[in-house]
Amino acid sequence: MKTKILLFLLLSISSLVLSAQNERDIIDELLSKWHQAAGDVDQQSYFDFIANDGIYIGTDATENWTKDEFFEWSKSYFENGKAWSFVGRERNIYLSDKNTIAWFDEQLEYPGGTLRGSGVLAKEKNGWKLKHYVLSLPVPNDKFKEVMEVINPKTPDKEKEE
Repeated sequence: MKTKILLFLLLSISSLVLSAQNERDIIDELLSKWHQAAGDVDQQSYFDFIANDGIYIGTDATENWTKDEFFEWSKSYFENGKAWSFVGRERNIYLSDKNTIAWFDEQLEYPGGTLRGSGVLAKEKNGWKLKHYVLSLPVPNDKFKEVMEVINPKTPDKEKEE
């Protein structure tokens, strides 16, 4: 009897681990296809992956958009046949206990260098949807002060405060 219980527990745990890995593989493929859709200038596919209440935060401080706002902002890029081209090089995907919420971080390559993305997905009736995405620019620690000075240049008033 103990052997049957132990076997049942091992099979149950194995099933959960395989299920989580399967979901990670699905999400990894969806994220790659999402980035590819922008490179292919396929606005419909790109935005179909974003949840209706999804949020996209870009690298500029003003870029905090709802799905509809981001769609409108990006429309001219897609209509002119040139969006952006990101390729995931390293991606970590994490899942909630019930495999219904996922969060991830990724390193992205694009023609100008390396970026970082992170986000949250929810499993909806029609599959995984992106709820929140943040695109960021990794800055080496030894360059941080220099970059901050470019972003926030000192004015005479700021210099007096210091």
